[in-house]
Amino acid sequence: MHIFPLNEGSYSVDSTKKFIPFDPVTDSYRDRPGSLFIHVQPFLVKTDTDLILFDSGLGFKNNQDELILHQNIRNAGFDPEDVSLVLMSHLHYDHSGGLVIERNGRWEPSFPGAVHVIQRGEWETAFASRSSSYHKYIFDALQRGVQIDFVEGSGTYKPGISYELSGGHCQYHHVFLVETNGYKIFFGGDELPEPEQLIRKFIAKYDYDGRKAMNLREQYGKKAAAENWICLFYHAKSNPVGQVSYGDDTFMVKPVSY
Repeated sequence: MHIFPLNEGSYSVDSTKKFIPFDPVTDSYRDRPGSLFIHVQPFLVKTDTDLILFDSGLGFKNNQDELILHQNIRNAGFDPEDVSLVLMSHLHYDHSGGLVIERNGRWEPSFPGAVHVIQRGEWETAFASRSSSYHKYIFDALQRGVQIDFVEGSGTYKPGISYELSGGHCQYHHVFLVETNGYKIFFGGDELPEPEQLIRKFIAKYDYDGRKAMNLREQYGKKAAAENWICLFYHAKSNPVGQVSYGDDTFMVKPVSY
């Protein structure tokens, strides 16, 4: 089992919902008032049977007109064509943008040979929603060009891979647990997006059900500590892979070597 964080960089997001690259070394927070600053980090996990991509980032390109996501996969020692499973926590743009790539004016799937696992309710919501959080051209390209395995509620997708409908960040958000070679790898998407959110309790306005999302963070944190999960933090500023400990009503996250 090997884990590869696929760092797509830091971004600011303002009321227009546009993601603008942000370099904390050269850019100033003061120049972007009212913006939310986030880090975007999909993950690649190699098991005995699959090369799994967890969410796909924004889909930004490098100077060679290649997806940063594809470049990062190559840097990890694989080809994008090697990805066999794409497990999507939800379909908001900052998690689904890298699912497609524009070639000759046409949007095409970035991983045409991979099976994409998506919660059916989230897929239907993405098509019906008028929210700028969903970009429909992504889903049009997917349904034309890839195998999509729709799941509903909670269950087991295949031996060693289970999913749970969480419904905090968005109504049909789900989380994944991969069990392989004695390890348990938890991907919480935007229910548990960064280690810092375990330390402080808060209700976020950007969540579909803020109170539920807050409670889920605590539930997942306690279970991660009790069962020795390796947690993948999609929006972590640092230490994207960690193990949680809990005691005296306090969480701590220790970085994990991978």
